[in-house]
Amino acid sequence: MAENVWILGIHMTKFGKHPELDTVDLGAQAAIGALSDAGLRMRDVGVLAAGNLMQAAASFGQQLQKQIGQTGIPVFNVANACATGATALRVAIMAIRAGETEVGLAVGVEKLSGAGLLAGGSRVAQSDTWSPRGRFGAVAALDGRIGTETMPGVFAQIGLEYDHKYGGATFELFARISEKNHAHSTLNPLASYQKRFSVEQIMNDVMIAYPNTRPMCSANCDGAAAAVVVSESKLRTLSLEQQRRAVKISASVLTSDPWQEACQVLPDVNTLTRAAAEQAYEQAGVGPEDLDLVELHDCFATAELVHYDNLKLCPTGGAVDFFNSGATWRDGTTPVNVSGGLESKGHPVSATGIANVWEIATHLRGEAGDRQIEGARVGLAHVIGLGSACGVHILEKAV
Repeated sequence: MAENVWILGIHMTKFGKHPELDTVDLGAQAAIGALSDAGLRMRDVGVLAAGNLMQAAASFGQQLQKQIGQTGIPVFNVANACATGATALRVAIMAIRAGETEVGLAVGVEKLSGAGLLAGGSRVAQSDTWSPRGRFGAVAALDGRIGTETMPGVFAQIGLEYDHKYGGATFELFARISEKNHAHSTLNPLASYQKRFSVEQIMNDVMIAYPNTRPMCSANCDGAAAAVVVSESKLRTLSLEQQRRAVKISASVLTSDPWQEACQVLPDVNTLTRAAAEQAYEQAGVGPEDLDLVELHDCFATAELVHYDNLKLCPTGGAVDFFNSGATWRDGTTPVNVSGGLESKGHPVSATGIANVWEIATHLRGEAGDRQIEGARVGLAHVIGLGSACGVHILEKAV
């Protein structure tokens, strides 16, 4: 059995607008921050996994190396929709588990401020209507015929489908989910937005795709996050302080949609998330009842609701009751998105997967400041990339 892998260093830049920094600058800031947090240098790193969508074809990882140190190590350029950062982290983890290196660096970065409506990782534009022959077998534009591929529409449908199946998922309930996340963001100095909204303000804001109004949608912004991961044997050679702050990666899972006798065109965020959660719990040897906090992919308020169910935080069909119980607030039994979530923290697509892990790791270290979940020992980070991909990481506090 492969040895355990640990997060030794991790860093997240402030999310928001960074007009003075380009993509490489932001990525370098996160990478150098993670290396400093780990107490290591670039020469100690044996593999670099670099996640970026906007420059996916431009060898972003090699560009980043030129700024933080070219040492001849293998570089993997990763692009996997909104799961890009989580996928980059998994690449570094797999390299360590394979015995190819003892130290890996994963980076995720994106500049999206001013990019237009890109919530959920898919620009709302004419190009989003599939027409080229060969893409999933499409031979004609499908958008508007059997649904929509634009992210606000997709996740609006997902939320309404849940309501149709189980009931209780009202417009006001989705607004209350958004209210929670915006309230949580006021304690997060790295969030893109740190403003509380009332339910009435959220419901009366601009409608994007019913039932999601503008405050219920993830925020386009610039940002980067990076993590340094090490093998357990490497960790044991380091200082007691480094070992104390290390966070164990108990599970690292990446899934895609299985074939099913259903629509092969419209995305299914539920099945691959359930599969990822099941594998992660089994891999980590924990259950949802053991989680002290969760950072899940709330690209829209409707997404957060269905993922309560998909991640097994509640019984099947019980997401509405679970939220209404108060469990997901930071003082509840299962705090969800205490960072403010994508709706407030922001969603620089390729950075999100590692940023969610950063939030969990920061609480497990006891370093989350005013938003600290006291006594947190186990947490789960989740991200979805439509296309499809789902990344789930379960982290545990060092003993």
